[in-house]
Amino acid sequence: MDLLPSPPLTRAQESRVAIERLYITMRHLFNRGFYKPSGVSGEEIRRALLTLQPEIYGLVGDQQRVELDGLVYVMDRLPKGIESCRIISLASREGFEHSHFPVLVPAKRRRNCYRIDSEQMVIEVTNGRSEIYDILTHLTFMFMEADKIRRNAFQERGSKTREWEKLEAIIQSGGTVSDDERELALMYLSSILGRTFEDTQRAYQRFAENAGTNSGLFQIVYALGSVSVKESKESNTTREINFTPMLRERIGQHLYGERWATHIKQYIWEHNLQERPIHIISANPHSVMNCLYAPGALAEATSWDNLYDLALKLSQPAHRDLRKQVISYANEHGMHVLEDVAGTSLLVQLIDTAQVDTATLSPEITHDPELIKANQPLLLIMDYAFGEQAFETMDELLKPFERGDETFPMNVASISIIGKAGILTGEKGDLMIPTAHIFEGTADNYPLDNDFCKEDFEGHGIPVYEGAMITVLGTSLQNKNVLSYFKNSSWKAIGLEMEGAHYQKAIQAQSKIRDSVSTNVKVRYAYYASDNPLLTGATLASGSLGTLGVKPTYLITVKCLEKVLK
Repeated sequence: MDLLPSPPLTRAQESRVAIERLYITMRHLFNRGFYKPSGVSGEEIRRALLTLQPEIYGLVGDQQRVELDGLVYVMDRLPKGIESCRIISLASREGFEHSHFPVLVPAKRRRNCYRIDSEQMVIEVTNGRSEIYDILTHLTFMFMEADKIRRNAFQERGSKTREWEKLEAIIQSGGTVSDDERELALMYLSSILGRTFEDTQRAYQRFAENAGTNSGLFQIVYALGSVSVKESKESNTTREINFTPMLRERIGQHLYGERWATHIKQYIWEHNLQERPIHIISANPHSVMNCLYAPGALAEATSWDNLYDLALKLSQPAHRDLRKQVISYANEHGMHVLEDVAGTSLLVQLIDTAQVDTATLSPEITHDPELIKANQPLLLIMDYAFGEQAFETMDELLKPFERGDETFPMNVASISIIGKAGILTGEKGDLMIPTAHIFEGTADNYPLDNDFCKEDFEGHGIPVYEGAMITVLGTSLQNKNVLSYFKNSSWKAIGLEMEGAHYQKAIQAQSKIRDSVSTNVKVRYAYYASDNPLLTGATLASGSLGTLGVKPTYLITVKCLEKVLK
């Protein structure tokens, strides 16, 4: 009996296979210790990325046109000057902070990087495997675009194009151009990039927005092309990515998360706050502080109509003095700031509500002064974790505190996750309330008894969606086919993020298996939409959310505080 031929894979299935192949290849290369982006292993990652065609990398599959929005996105997350390095080392915290090498911190990622010499850069990895996948994907894209620049900069016989010679002259004369010469220089550059003058000019302006943390479009294009040219023409100048033995040994061992959590617990016990009901909130370090303290701190300093209006004022550079007033007032009324000493890059604020003047709270926050006085809740606000780091930090935080031979359980009353995520069903600025987290690339699913519901947020002029959310391996690896499948199939997913399943895995393990915290602990998740990867021009690479995220952030924060304070 003849077997029927297998039906061809759909684009969604091909993309899922490509994601899995990327994931497996990266793990293999990490265990191996090094690889060359232009070698066999590097080509495997490139092929998988080309099959996947991630939305955030736009024209990555085009052989001539350089993807500019994706390049801006990547360079905002990599250290200044990395475009001119051919050797990139990923390391754990190994003492570089005590060296003479200057610390380079990317504009959009909290990670320390060090320029060793003209050819080598070290990137410090303390956030787990998610950070490694994130960096390797960015580097692969960067090298692919570098090779496009090289092909566009040289003619078939190997001679330089006129445009490349003009760019070379600009770099050799200092890399800057006058206002009068800029348009002419951008014209040369657009030819090398295979893009329109308008596209090139817009990219130039976007790089200029974070001028302190990148080298500028002219220098970046020239350096990328030059490193690629050098590799193709000279022996022993191949690009290489390697992982230090210490990083390979430490990854997945919770070293940084354990130190971070122990520091917090020691502080709580030293200040006799351990008997208070602890409400953990994963959020940015300003929204809770501003909601609780800004009205009291600025009662006479500025006029405002509501917390949203006040938050907009505080976000403006011109009002830096007002932000200092709020911080100073908060420090005097129960806020303790714990700077990161462990390497997690996660700032922590402990807010003793017994010292909060409830008479100054905004009327927008419904609260019970008597309940606050009786229970004196302790708010533990931790900055956003990154992917797999969420499991490490939450798992360690929920463990009992060990003091000598004794162990003391954490008195955790609630855990709230206030995050930003990609949306599949709406637009930027909308709200998403998850009912489950689907862990992409695995068979793990985490149904969720969310203490937040859609009705909590209705009536405020912001669309609200409720349903399952996908926890993805990285924002850089998503494409329309996979996301459309999750949205339109019986999964009915409403959005995607990177931490939800990791947080929930830790919470369930500590409450339902290891019995470290009560099974009655309230869990709340709510996200606002930072992008919609299904809409062209609405991905993370399309630019900053601006002030659009302020209102949903503060609405979620207010609702979270109401759950705790009334």
